[in-house]
Amino acid sequence: MSAEKVRLDIEGMHCAACAARIEKGLRAAEGVVEANVNFAAATASVTYDPARTDVQALLLAVEDEGYGARPADLEATDAEQEARAAEVRRQRLLVILGVVLSIPTFLLTMASDFPGRAYILFALATPVQILLGWQYYRGSYAALKHGAATMDVLIALGSSAAYLYSVYFTLVGRGALYYDSAAVILTLITLGRFLETRARGKASAAIRRLLELAPREASVMRDGEEVRILAAEVQAGDIVVVRPGERIAVDGIVVEGYSAVDESMISGESVPIDKVVGDGVLGGTINKAGAFRFRARRVGSEMVLQQIIRLVQEAQGTKPPIQRLADVVAAYFVPAVITVAVLTFAGWMIAGAGFERALIDAVAVLVIACPCALGLATPTAVMVGTGLGAEHGILIRQTSALEAVGRLDTVIFDKTGTLTRGQPEVTDIVPLAADVDEGALLAIAAAAEDPSEHPLGQAVVGAAKARSLDIAAATDFEATPGGGVSAKVGGASVLVGSARFVEEAGVDASAVLDRKTALEAEGKTALIVVADGRPIGLIALADTVKPGAAETVRRLRHLGLRVYLITGDNGRTAAAIASQVGITDVLAEVLPEEKVSEVKLLQEQGHRVAMVGDGINDAPALAQADVGIALGTGTDVAIEAGEITLVSGDPMGVVRAIVLSRRTLAHIKQNLFLAFVYNVAMIPLAVAGLLNPMIAAGAMAASSISVVTNALRLRWSGRKLLSA
Repeated sequence: MSAEKVRLDIEGMHCAACAARIEKGLRAAEGVVEANVNFAAATASVTYDPARTDVQALLLAVEDEGYGARPADLEATDAEQEARAAEVRRQRLLVILGVVLSIPTFLLTMASDFPGRAYILFALATPVQILLGWQYYRGSYAALKHGAATMDVLIALGSSAAYLYSVYFTLVGRGALYYDSAAVILTLITLGRFLETRARGKASAAIRRLLELAPREASVMRDGEEVRILAAEVQAGDIVVVRPGERIAVDGIVVEGYSAVDESMISGESVPIDKVVGDGVLGGTINKAGAFRFRARRVGSEMVLQQIIRLVQEAQGTKPPIQRLADVVAAYFVPAVITVAVLTFAGWMIAGAGFERALIDAVAVLVIACPCALGLATPTAVMVGTGLGAEHGILIRQTSALEAVGRLDTVIFDKTGTLTRGQPEVTDIVPLAADVDEGALLAIAAAAEDPSEHPLGQAVVGAAKARSLDIAAATDFEATPGGGVSAKVGGASVLVGSARFVEEAGVDASAVLDRKTALEAEGKTALIVVADGRPIGLIALADTVKPGAAETVRRLRHLGLRVYLITGDNGRTAAAIASQVGITDVLAEVLPEEKVSEVKLLQEQGHRVAMVGDGINDAPALAQADVGIALGTGTDVAIEAGEITLVSGDPMGVVRAIVLSRRTLAHIKQNLFLAFVYNVAMIPLAVAGLLNPMIAAGAMAASSISVVTNALRLRWSGRKLLSA
């Protein structure tokens, strides 16, 4: 089966019970493999078999449950934002209307009775019941029509009971009036919905900020002239012109000029990155200084920025295992509450408290028990956490990783390209002849290596160019695989290579072998440089450790984690790198297919393991680990295998990812605790008659707001942690 994924925007959800019903309906639809509904984001993520169903059928499945749906579209973000803003404005107007009418209703209810008082209260409360209550009546009708019960049903039942009870006694001319309870309930709950809608907008702000990174226009060369076009019209292969201060429109390769580019908004790296001809640039990043031109390579949905947005949205559409309990509770919660309310009414009637007391306490139960906070607890924290991570170059691709990270006790780092740069660099230049200094030695070796395509040779040439040395043209060049190179440089016969290579050429290298052995003991590759049969020096190269690697290991240990280094290199090289970064547990000479076995072995010993890597040979181990952390500078295969992807190649991102995941999980647990404790504590009070319906309405609204506010607190505390 070839499964496809689609993300749907859902309209009309008001509580966790709504989300549970839509999710159940989607999962029951033919051809649906998996469906997750995010109440906080008002979206559904659906995996389906295109041979058995299509997107239109999925939309109908949602509509059959009484809700609206449409395919989510990145390009329609402005419209979605305006729709959210319009909803906030509508709820604000309703709240203002409710306050204007509810306050005099409340005050008049508290005042002494006078002729016509009941009819004035009726006139004040009726607009509130109709205008503010309409959205709850409409939601209740849609739910009950499909045989379900939601928060809207509870609110509609509670407010209507108080209102209709009061209308009856207004008409018969005697009895207590509860217009104030009905009006204040609707006003406070609508206030809660207004604040909740606005806060949920802030929770999803990270996606909007990412979308806003892409410029709307770009300058491209067409028929030899520079023209300004929409960024969406840039095609792969176009030459794009970028000036200082401009945002780069699409991904590409620099073909002319040089500059420094601020990539912090995508990679989390705060220092601008120098870009020269041949370097890649990413759409959405900022050109800080210098003008350059680049050839567009990835446009539209293929851009790294768009892929990041898609990954974040997919993550926000999934659920961590911790939410399962909340989903189960939400599915049965509303029917259970209605049952409790009926039993409360019956119990007080049997106890002889009278119809009025029984009704008011039943109304309090209905109002206090709305499961909004329960539905918001997990998704709001996930939205904030994943969005915050995306802003700092940390893509939490599967929210199950949030819980897995909390249980980790071991982190395994691949060496090449993960803790090291993955490219050899010249580390030591050792002249061994009185008439040759470092510069001359490097220039001679670079001239001989210049025609070579070997990574070691190119590293030598790169080091010479970095020092601005003159590199003479070599003649009679010849490369010996696994040995070295020979060439004529300025009339001299030059050899650069291993001891065996130069000795096979008839050169006595015994005088340099001790120094060569000492360099190799440090995990370096030492090349002997020979001129006219005389060894004149050594050039050592190594895959150098990335800046921050040692600090990464230190912080991971501070977090209570054991750190391993795994590599296919020999034990001497592995030990040298490990000592530089402070790792004592080394797994060396491990073949690619054996990395999975090493991860399994640690897991069988009871360890919870995170694997960090960037290569194709790391992908199986990333998948096997409890948490796979892939570097975004690595291969697509590795990135797809990891639950967490770091956009940059900075190993410190591993620390940030673990800290962020732990903090996000902590906020999820706090939110669920708040939601559960609130309902467990408040419902018994309402049943016992210790909770006025108006206080219950205020508490219900406050519970949702507290959960969302706690999730938003993660933005502030998390941003400080990730910037440290």
